[in-house]
Amino acid sequence: MNLSGHYNELFKTSSELILSENYSIDTQINSGSDKRFGITLLVRPCEEIKANIRGFLDELKKTEPEQYYYPNSDIHITVLSIISCNDGFTLDQFSMHEYVEIIEKSLVDVNTIEIDFRGVTLSPSTIMLQGFSTDNTLEILRNKLREKFKNSSLTQSIDSRYTITTSHSTIMRFQQKLENPKKLIEITEKYRNYNFGKFKVDKIELAFNDWYQRKKNTVSLCDFYLR
Repeated sequence: MNLSGHYNELFKTSSELILSENYSIDTQINSGSDKRFGITLLVRPCEEIKANIRGFLDELKKTEPEQYYYPNSDIHITVLSIISCNDGFTLDQFSMHEYVEIIEKSLVDVNTIEIDFRGVTLSPSTIMLQGFSTDNTLEILRNKLREKFKNSSLTQSIDSRYTITTSHSTIMRFQQKLENPKKLIEITEKYRNYNFGKFKVDKIELAFNDWYQRKKNTVSLCDFYLR
């Protein structure tokens, strides 16, 4: 997959929608009745990268103070959504031991995953960091996990929403009508190719989480450390 081309196309089509005020607003962010939970395998960037992200978000906040900005604790890259967030899923429905066993087998021979955060892109409802894997290790791991879970009898919904191929990280969501769409695009364009930093993944986390990966609603189930 040509990731740069994919991110560029996302930015082009989404910015057009935003400027024409055809974007989407997430109405469930502050809903007390949102019970969508799932199981995710994820990684988190280092503190230096989070600090660089904050500079970008602080600039956005001056123009769009009422939108939803991810705190440092919630910024992540999804390796794989094993059980997609759905209404009513609870942790007592999850048999962790068998899932951990499959993940451990998939991680054999995975030594280093490196992610380069270069630039930002858009969707019709979010702003995202553009993540690039420096080699194909993450893709190989995802495919191993897909194969092993689909060949098992365990409950999973991998790729049910979409097939994840990128290393992006969502950092802002539209929760209200934008005050100044044009200025939002201008700021985003300023950071289109900004170097947020590169990091080596030392830990992959299995988590029970809500739709937004909010720390207060996340239960860390198991950590897998890379050599």
